[in-house]
Amino acid sequence: DSKNSLKSQLLDLVNSRHERNQKNHRRGITIDETKGPVVVEDSANIEESAHLIGPCYVGENAQIRHGAYIRENSWICSDAVVGHCSEIKHSILLPGAKAPHFNYVGDSILGKGVNLGAGVKLSNLRNDGTEVFLKIDGTRVPSGLRKFGAVLGENTQLGCNSVTNPGVILGTNSVVWPNTTVTGVHPEQSIHR
Repeated sequence: DSKNSLKSQLLDLVNSRHERNQKNHRRGITIDETKGPVVVEDSANIEESAHLIGPCYVGENAQIRHGAYIRENSWICSDAVVGHCSEIKHSILLPGAKAPHFNYVGDSILGKGVNLGAGVKLSNLRNDGTEVFLKIDGTRVPSGLRKFGAVLGENTQLGCNSVTNPGVILGTNSVVWPNTTVTGVHPEQSIHR
């Protein structure tokens, strides 16, 4: 049922908070509400030259740093960080998740306490533009989606310049070393070198 979809629920919440939030639009940032409202909680810190496209939500004590680009259907929860020159598109950063510098996060979910090293990219689109498949125990499973980035479990850490291919799922407390490319679905505490 489309009324009960996650996207529908998030849009309902953003719309309900939008009117109260109008006073929060800060100097030096640009906001595009053509497609939907942008809601920024009072305690969020948004630095100059950030650009936000609605619908999106920025939670309490979140940090949106200089030059960050937050695109539609993004949800930045409390204490999360979107850093300098990082782009977030159609994604959820749960509390304390960090994409702190030069990151791309597309069509993804970052669990609590996830940290992306500088230059990490969560790729969301196959080169041929076709449906993303998940690789589970060597079997290709269709996702039904043309764009699907990564789902990163709580406290997962990705080293600088690492890349996840479309459709990656990493369990909690996983580690990806710098300059590593990851494909597939992996259990908690997995290590990728």
